[in-house]
Amino acid sequence: MRLHLTKAMFKRNEVPLITSGNVTVSTFKYASGTAALRIQTPRAELIILPFKGQQIWRARFDNVDVTMGSMFPEPVDTQNYLETYGAFLIHCGLTAMGGPGPSDTHPLHGELPNAPFQTAYVELRDGQIVIGGTYQFTVAFTVNYCATTEISIAPETTAICVTVNVENLRHAPMELMYLAHANFRPVDMGELIYAAKPTSENVRVRQSIPAHISPPPGYTDFIAELAEHPDRHHVLSPDLAFDPEVVFELDMLPGTDGWTHAMQRHPNGTADFISYVQAQGPCATRWICRTPDQQGLGIAFPSTAGVEGYTAEKRKNRIVHIAARDTWSINMQMGRLDAKDADQLVRKVNQIIAKFEMSS
Repeated sequence: MRLHLTKAMFKRNEVPLITSGNVTVSTFKYASGTAALRIQTPRAELIILPFKGQQIWRARFDNVDVTMGSMFPEPVDTQNYLETYGAFLIHCGLTAMGGPGPSDTHPLHGELPNAPFQTAYVELRDGQIVIGGTYQFTVAFTVNYCATTEISIAPETTAICVTVNVENLRHAPMELMYLAHANFRPVDMGELIYAAKPTSENVRVRQSIPAHISPPPGYTDFIAELAEHPDRHHVLSPDLAFDPEVVFELDMLPGTDGWTHAMQRHPNGTADFISYVQAQGPCATRWICRTPDQQGLGIAFPSTAGVEGYTAEKRKNRIVHIAARDTWSINMQMGRLDAKDADQLVRKVNQIIAKFEMSS
């Protein structure tokens, strides 16, 4: 069953839209006028902005809010990336991505983060609740694509599946950059465990400083230390200076099934995690921000390129090319694990690294 959404369905008062067993989907509208869906299951609560980038604005699993802390209690009616920032998941790209360099003209993280999706829907499919939508972006003589995003969750789980499909509608090749900005909340003494060799060659800290941040004294020294010893950020001690942010590029390794995994292990044994098909996001990015105003942890953003902007990434030959009338896709999972499932994922990560070491 698929229910197509219209903006007229969203009012200031929250109204139930679908009730199916122990799953409820309701509609409401923020004060800014932004339409929102609330999905409630026995173990999860998601707030999704169906017409605003298909962002997951908030995510809560087993009564724990895993969303980054920010200065924005609710979304703002703007397409400016930094003027409405704080969602759990933001799709970035697609004609460009990252911070614009000196010769770039694209906005920070491209046109997709707050894109006005033209269609949105709720679907009950194979026992799961699915939220999806499409955004067509057309510029004469330049680009014409249709992006379809879907977010799905089963009633008894604390993990969501996210897919993005981009169809090139032109009769000419299309350049693409994509990053899934999945923003978890860092916890004191949380441990970062991930399927990559923690060397300075495989875990590279960004040493350039983008225009939108102003680092405090001592920041460059901290970055220089991480460049030489990246493992020193693996435990999120409160005294580490992730202010205003630290960004890494990770060489994530795939398992035999093609998937790779990263997690924040909490001191109580539970974990936040993200998994994805490594070949679809070969340039993983990690983002950490711990300030009095913002607390964010991008454990491992699935990315097709780095975050230095279109020109820099094109120079590195890291732009995806979609053939005429062809489609590009990425598949991801993210959410929360209990201690038992977290142990299992740790073992899987260790197996991936051990297999790589044996073959190298």
